[in-house]
Amino acid sequence: MQSNFKNPKNSAAEPQETAIAVLGWLANEPDMFGRFLALTGVEPAQVRNAINEPAFLAGMLDFLMNHEPTLLAFCEASGIPPETVAAASAHFSPPGLASGEY
Repeated sequence: MQSNFKNPKNSAAEPQETAIAVLGWLANEPDMFGRFLALTGVEPAQVRNAINEPAFLAGMLDFLMNHEPTLLAFCEASGIPPETVAAASAHFSPPGLASGEY
């Protein structure tokens, strides 16, 4: 399903803006949003408060990053490059062992 969601900017410069763009896109993709909610266990009514939680944002961005077709669909619909999504994901996710920052 193609989304009508478009980000007015060519790319979201801030990680928070990228995360909000992802949430907006997911909200316009009912099947994808339902899958995301099912995988996270978050109830639809909890999303409004969860958007203020860095762990929720990290999980949402990881959801996108872990499935390339979904990531590319978001990038095409929003005009946000995959590198911007990856940077936002890294911003909200704690460093892993491979990062050398542990």
